[in-house]
Amino acid sequence: MTLFLALIIIAIVLGIIGATADGLLFLLIIGIVLFVADLVYITLRMRRSAHRRPVR
Repeated sequence: MTLFLALIIIAIVLGIIGATADGLLFLLIIGIVLFVADLVYITLRMRRSAHRRPVR
């Protein structure tokens, strides 16, 4: 979960810098790609943990 939160924060910071700084649009694109990749990562992780049944 720490990795997920760190990647979300990095994506937001890159997006803000890319949107506000002149000539750094590539940072905005990298931030968006990182955000989407992070959402895919957490979705797959939650789906994988939901399929596991507790052992009794």
